[in-house]
Amino acid sequence: MTIASPLRHPDTASAPTMTRRGWWLVAANLLLPGSAQVLAGNRRLGRIGIVATLLLWLLAIVTLVVYLIWPTVLYTLFTQTGSLLTLQLLLVAYAVLWVVLTLDTLRLIRLVKTSASARGWIAAFAVIMLVGITGTAGYASVVAGSARGALGDIFSAGPSQPPVAGRYNIMLLGGDAGPDRDGLRPDSMSVVSIDASTGQAVTIGLPRDLDPVPFPATSPLHALYPDGYGYNGRCDVDVCQLNSIYTEAALYKSDLFPAAKKHNSDPGIEAMRDALEGATGLTIQYYVLIDMQGFADLIDSLGGVEVTVKERLPIGGDENLNGVVSWIKPGVQHMSGYTAQWYARSRHGTSDYDRMARQRQLQDAILKQVNPVNVVSKFQGIANAGTQVVKTDIPQSMLGYFVDLGMKTRKLPVKQLELVPPLIAPDDPDYTQIHRLVQASFAAPTPKPTGK
Repeated sequence: MTIASPLRHPDTASAPTMTRRGWWLVAANLLLPGSAQVLAGNRRLGRIGIVATLLLWLLAIVTLVVYLIWPTVLYTLFTQTGSLLTLQLLLVAYAVLWVVLTLDTLRLIRLVKTSASARGWIAAFAVIMLVGITGTAGYASVVAGSARGALGDIFSAGPSQPPVAGRYNIMLLGGDAGPDRDGLRPDSMSVVSIDASTGQAVTIGLPRDLDPVPFPATSPLHALYPDGYGYNGRCDVDVCQLNSIYTEAALYKSDLFPAAKKHNSDPGIEAMRDALEGATGLTIQYYVLIDMQGFADLIDSLGGVEVTVKERLPIGGDENLNGVVSWIKPGVQHMSGYTAQWYARSRHGTSDYDRMARQRQLQDAILKQVNPVNVVSKFQGIANAGTQVVKTDIPQSMLGYFVDLGMKTRKLPVKQLELVPPLIAPDDPDYTQIHRLVQASFAAPTPKPTGK
């Protein structure tokens, strides 16, 4: 007699035997889906279940090994549309197979032949395991689908670009849009420069009232403004300063950037890229535009953000405090998206430079909350907000590389270079000095001498 005999050909008249058999089959189905069928049912179905399970285990082991040895490969794989679609289909297929195997296992158990006191427990255990495992696979499939859609909507399909002088320089624009404002204009401008080897990042903040602003010789705007945008009051909009360049290019100079839309950009963004290249002396490979309204939605999807407030700021109202509904008080505050938006935009009693600092502070706080557990548990909301908050020309093919580089960046302190008074004079900037300051910010810190 083989061990399978009492499982395949049990004494159906013995309730204790059928109960023990029921628990064995439920346990076998949990530990190695398909084994219950091999022992007591359709062996062909069982072999399909076992092979599928073993392949899933093998895939998990390979994934872990690759993550430990070469994580960039894994990051790249799981940020590509095709890979995410394949993963989504595999998860759905395995969830369906698990449902079929579990229901067939319950049929093989023949609950009516087990002890009356055990029937409910056996059935409940099987159903709980069914819901838990299929629910997990189903949710993972939904996350993969959401990620596929969000990544496809946000990131471009353009070619990757190499680092310049060992660095990736990314223009970060904060779009000042909201329910009380018409259109979108840059309210904060900075360049995030990242060492392509170490991940060390430097954030270079530029004031929006910088005037004049030079363009590199390769820019189509250089011929129009050879002495710089705003020099001697020359521009085609009301105010000649850095953030006006976006508006002017979008409204009056769009024909100078005919390929912008093709590259997931627009004339205003491309004009700003040229301006920031001229101002910093850097080559900017990519841009990221963050819309302030979407910024609030993103913070809400993350469950809020924790910020240390230095001074009292009004929520609502204008610079004369008309219409104030409440105040953001000093101290550590857990802010909703609505509150954080006002924290970033409030003008009362503060300067544009103070607002720049608060916006950087919010950006840093959000990055600290972006961890795997938080992202996975709230992925749907984050993905939905992301498609509205972020516009960029970073190609999807580069995401794996930048994720890996970002992991290095998070382990290091981010350097800050704010090109604001008294360091520079925005209305009379010395660009030789600015370029020198930018290059100096990339230097590794000098080790402190150690004495005996």
